[in-house]
Amino acid sequence: MGRKRPHRGNRRRGFGSAHRKPKVFLDGTIRVFGRGVAEVSTSEGTFPVARGGIREAMSGDEVQVSISSRGGEKRAYVQGVITRATESFLGTYEWIDPLGAVSPLDARIRRDFFVVPQDDSARKRGVRTGDVVVARIMEYPSRRSAGVVTIDRRVGSADELDLNVEAVIASNDLVTEFPAAALEEAAAVRVDADEALVRDRLRRDLRSSCAVTIDPADARDFDDAVCAREVDDGFEVEVHIADVSHYVAWNSAIDNEAKRRTCSVYLVDRVIPMLPEALSCDACSLRPGEDRLTMSVVMRLSKRGEVVGGSAGPAVIRSRGRLDYDAVDALLAGDVDASGLAVEESSRLEVMTSLRLLDKIARLREGIRHRRGAIDFETREAKVVLDEKGAPTGVRVRRKTRATSLVEEAMLMANEFVAGVLGDADVPAAYRVHEPPAHDDLVSTIPILEELELTDPKTLAGLVAGEPEAIRTVLERARGTAGEYLANSVLLRAQRRAIYLPHNEGHYALGARAYCHFTSPIRRYPDVLVHRALRAKLEGKLDSRDQAQAKKLLPQLCRTCSDQERVADRAARQSQKVKMAQMYADRVGESFSGVVTGCTRHGLFVMLDESCAEGMIPVRDLGDEWFWYDERRLCLVGEETGREWRPGKRVAVTVVSAEPSRGQIDFVLAGHVRESSRA
Repeated sequence: MGRKRPHRGNRRRGFGSAHRKPKVFLDGTIRVFGRGVAEVSTSEGTFPVARGGIREAMSGDEVQVSISSRGGEKRAYVQGVITRATESFLGTYEWIDPLGAVSPLDARIRRDFFVVPQDDSARKRGVRTGDVVVARIMEYPSRRSAGVVTIDRRVGSADELDLNVEAVIASNDLVTEFPAAALEEAAAVRVDADEALVRDRLRRDLRSSCAVTIDPADARDFDDAVCAREVDDGFEVEVHIADVSHYVAWNSAIDNEAKRRTCSVYLVDRVIPMLPEALSCDACSLRPGEDRLTMSVVMRLSKRGEVVGGSAGPAVIRSRGRLDYDAVDALLAGDVDASGLAVEESSRLEVMTSLRLLDKIARLREGIRHRRGAIDFETREAKVVLDEKGAPTGVRVRRKTRATSLVEEAMLMANEFVAGVLGDADVPAAYRVHEPPAHDDLVSTIPILEELELTDPKTLAGLVAGEPEAIRTVLERARGTAGEYLANSVLLRAQRRAIYLPHNEGHYALGARAYCHFTSPIRRYPDVLVHRALRAKLEGKLDSRDQAQAKKLLPQLCRTCSDQERVADRAARQSQKVKMAQMYADRVGESFSGVVTGCTRHGLFVMLDESCAEGMIPVRDLGDEWFWYDERRLCLVGEETGREWRPGKRVAVTVVSAEPSRGQIDFVLAGHVRESSRA
């Protein structure tokens, strides 16, 4: 017996056609995020592209689209390409007699391109099958014809490159090479602290400070140094930040490239820097024992840890040592004494005293932020450890420690102090703004938090109202329990993402009336903008030509920095997933414990305890019954047994497959065998 066709309404010729609305056509820019997923930004707003509606467009193209509305949701269909944004791409070459073929590493480009027989560019450049090449587009693909390219450059062979990470780079439009002009400017930079002190009446000589840098053990650039001392009525804290703006002038070649990149990207096997290495790892890096120019914040604190005064401006420092988090944690725990610090011997006692004071101040500052409504999320950062050949050897899970906290609290203080100086004077700059979470997003966390038994009627009411105290209460109840990470994760996902704006609107999660990013100008362009704004205020040059241009461009710069920050975060996650999947591809058949972190109609997402690796159990592998998805409670329910699968549930799983190219790991419940794998 065949299925009944759904009722389609009256289909007589011409019925309703006289009242059909004409299509709306708009011009805009298309952004492709993945296979078949894109959006178009137009003067009338941003619209998702319908399935199959991308057609021959490529990410970044200026396109003409038609807008259709179904079920109250507007969707775009590409009708034609006005201007192409992509002129070349990275791809793998293959010889298919009599043609050459190039398959893009960018997963958003779903077509192959061909090198015509009369084009001998591959032969001239010594390209062989499997090589990665830079292909320049000669003819763009259409609905009826393939694209044509020529080979501009051979990048390397598949054995020389990690194609999966290269695909992440290509798919996120990450720029890996600097323009020659930017490299020339960077190579010409020289550090002359004495001359800078003579020329700049505002620059202070703080080389006698006991400041040290504290970073991960594998860090290559050091853009902040800290120290503290006790004074009669409290404490004095110094935060010294690399003075990038001294070397990078507005609209210089380096500056324009930094505007384009907006931030450094930290991939699993490399860093794609915002600035040329001659700056990021040399002239601007606060290396021990070397004079370096800084923008320094010196803050006076009461004995209770409240900031009661201070100053910010250009300085010169000489770092006493390059410390890592493990060494500082060992000192604070009493496992080593001052002799174990990697600083010059004459400074060890002074540095040890400074570190212990910073640790004490961090505890005071955490209490102050807590009382004013700040929310501290406990997060775990999992990073795959690679050997010299780029193969994964394990996972390092980074957690908050006393050492990371003392640095974090010092940076938060400095950022807030500078934002207050600029905000109180109504100076346009790149402020870091965080709005309260949306009501619906908070409500969606309740079923999971109830499953974890972390709520009560009062807390639920507070969550619905978006009260920071209610969120903190849940996090405190979760601390030390099996559901701690999941509670932090779901509440963090419910928060709006912080963005950059040219005016101050405060920071919800920090409970700060004003906040900015000031402490990492080597790797973030908004920090450079803040440094310039602070310098202009101190010099009384807020009306200068450069500041006037920056002010005019500030809204767009803030939007670009916010957008590119998302791209950088996405690329970093994707690269970690590639290597995580590569590691578990060698562990197929092994079983692990984990927790369900998400639930959809298609199955369960599980995070492993040992590594924070995430994978999926398809719904077909949950048992021999039909499961239906409860949207309100965000769980899968067995139709016959009533068995529920929901976030927070602990499970034992077995790895059944892993695809590094997609960063994907598949699980089954431990003890379960897929039909396809049974003998």
